[in-house]
Amino acid sequence: MSWVLSLPIILPFLTAVLAFLLREKRAGAWVSVGGCALLLIASAVLMVNVLQAGVVAGQMGNWPAPFGITLVADLLSAVMVVITAITGLAVSVYALAEINRRKEYLGYHALFQVLLAGVCGAFLTGDLFNLYVWFEVMLISSFGLLILGGSKAQIDGGIKYVTLNLVSTILFLSGIGLLYGMTGTLNLADLALAVEEVENQGLLTVVAIMFMIAFGVKAAVFPLFFWLPAAYHTPSFSVSAVFAGLLTKVGVYALIRMFTLVFDHDIGYTHTILLWVAGFTMVTGVLGAAAQTDFRKILSFHIVSQIGYMILGLALFTPLAIVGAVFYLVHHIVVKANLFLIAGVAEKLTGSTELKEIGGLYKSAPLLGVLFLIPAFSLAGFPPLSGFWAKYILVKASLDIEMWFIAGVALFVGLLTIYSMTKIWAQAFWEPHPYNLEPKLSILTPEQRWFYLLPIAFLATLTIIIGFYPEPFVQFAERSAEQLLNPAAYIEAVLGEQS
Repeated sequence: MSWVLSLPIILPFLTAVLAFLLREKRAGAWVSVGGCALLLIASAVLMVNVLQAGVVAGQMGNWPAPFGITLVADLLSAVMVVITAITGLAVSVYALAEINRRKEYLGYHALFQVLLAGVCGAFLTGDLFNLYVWFEVMLISSFGLLILGGSKAQIDGGIKYVTLNLVSTILFLSGIGLLYGMTGTLNLADLALAVEEVENQGLLTVVAIMFMIAFGVKAAVFPLFFWLPAAYHTPSFSVSAVFAGLLTKVGVYALIRMFTLVFDHDIGYTHTILLWVAGFTMVTGVLGAAAQTDFRKILSFHIVSQIGYMILGLALFTPLAIVGAVFYLVHHIVVKANLFLIAGVAEKLTGSTELKEIGGLYKSAPLLGVLFLIPAFSLAGFPPLSGFWAKYILVKASLDIEMWFIAGVALFVGLLTIYSMTKIWAQAFWEPHPYNLEPKLSILTPEQRWFYLLPIAFLATLTIIIGFYPEPFVQFAERSAEQLLNPAAYIEAVLGEQS
């Protein structure tokens, strides 16, 4: 199992080294695509093992848990690694058309692969200290990608991004130190047992809030989200897409993992805070999006808004709500990454992302218009696309426990999301260009068209499949939720007879 668990981390690192060595040639870009394809195969093998065994764990260097480095995958970890590989492959193909030779020489593909390694490591790690290590791997590589090109807007966004994330890191490390002092362990499975023996449960709750804030920064929840819309509209669209799809979801994953496995001792307090955070995150994000007039800035604020739905599932803490959170995670990664890729093609054809300066895209590129409508309608929650089922599950979970107000908030935010998507469609696609300059596909070579449209069409198809055939995905989310709410199998897989 050690090799099955470690391959999704090892492969991106090996690919990064090879891509960096070949960065002066076009081969580096194709190495990145090949590495992502291998990562997808490795993640599929991991998923098969998890589906067969339930939870799989491996001890690196044969050091027994809780003393060594543990890698562990349950259904949630496995599906997050699979969706990371899918997103990575789509973006790497898109980058063949978008990323120029200068950025390739500066190390774009190597940084991209290191970022994928960090994301997979965060999903698979079984202890808190190594979660910190993977967060730092992601922070370094994402900062490099964010400022690659060196424009003033990129540097400004990069400084805001890294500053707040460093504050989050300090808070995270402080929480780790306090938790270790109270329990004597950082292994997640061991912590699940050790926290029950802590005498001062009030202090444990304080530590839980420290972790909530640290991971809340990573997830971009209210009121800690302002770094995201300040940074995500500045880099290449390939970078924006992978950031939008994956980075904030690592923070959400960490919150779900810690507040189901470790910090479940004071649910009435901690999860009530999460409920308020979820509501404010949804509302502030969608209002921010409604006020914007730039394609990427609208999408950036909608990342914040949609994160609120995922936190809502965790906050409600019922089996159905956790199902909704897991389903929403998978759906949103696919949809949001795809919308940023579409925004990149729109900018390439028109020269701008300001809605008032672009138009006529549907007339000149009708296929792109159709491919936009699929993820846009899904994000807004139109049936029968994947976003509808994700929102439906969470609203039903709220109504089942008579949380009428938060259900109303979720529905209201969905309506405002429709407004934002309609605004993009009307101004960028449907209305004529304001200066009568019709966008022309002729500026793209046939090769570029394929590299742009193939990943967009692939992700749109995946959205349709999840929407039209939701049953297997909902059943998978139900099994994931069952493992999260009853972590006995997770603990036994890691600790064995010690548990």
